[in-house]
Amino acid sequence: MTKQGKVDEWGLLLHLPYMPTSSSKKPKFRRVVLKISGEALRNDKTGEAIDSSVLDRLAEELKSLQSIGTQVALVVGGGNIFRGLAGARANGTDRTTGDNMGMLSTVINGLALMDRLEKSGLEVRVMTAIPMDRIAEPFIQRRATRHLENGRIVIFVAGTGNPYCTTDYAAALRANEIGADAIFKATKVDGIYDKDPMKFKDAKRFTKISHADALHKRLGVMDAEAFSLCEANKMPIIVFSMADRGAMKKAVMGQSIGTLVA
Repeated sequence: MTKQGKVDEWGLLLHLPYMPTSSSKKPKFRRVVLKISGEALRNDKTGEAIDSSVLDRLAEELKSLQSIGTQVALVVGGGNIFRGLAGARANGTDRTTGDNMGMLSTVINGLALMDRLEKSGLEVRVMTAIPMDRIAEPFIQRRATRHLENGRIVIFVAGTGNPYCTTDYAAALRANEIGADAIFKATKVDGIYDKDPMKFKDAKRFTKISHADALHKRLGVMDAEAFSLCEANKMPIIVFSMADRGAMKKAVMGQSIGTLVA
């Protein structure tokens, strides 16, 4: 036990939770950043950019996390609307312009999330890296942490506000800025594999891997810059399937879910 918290079996320093909880078991992680790709919001069958059923399921998951005292911030991508680099390559848009379009796409997704979460009874604040004070608060580190301490869900949009920076990097940056205990990355598969499990039946899933090994093996779950920032600051990453109901709560409570990068 330290003044900041306790060290678990993985050697991770975890802050002691201080929000009230209705459960007899306390969460392993007091504060987390959930990274959601824009593609995770899309309905591939209907072609809708934002699937309302995904928003409903996400609201359900987040309510379950708040009920046990975990503070949650979200970083959402914009690939369901416009992906900066890929979009720029596809239609000849300048890279900086394309990245700016991608950052604005994350704002649309963030507002959609805010609306659905508020309708489910959660209190939400959207904070943007690009000034647009009529629809979202500017990102201020102390204000963000105060929102979390007051039990609000915080959604970070517009990436870092700079071109050539991915939303993965934004998630790593914001997680370190707000003192999160871990990054949760929701994907279409249940963890990190040695090769694409959608293409190769013999793909093997890692239950735990180091930041350095993930970089060396070029596993591609997050970009190299995001991994490097997390490695430098000893920020653990848990990768799990977006479709696995209850996975977030299990991970917060310390159960083995998906892949741990630490």
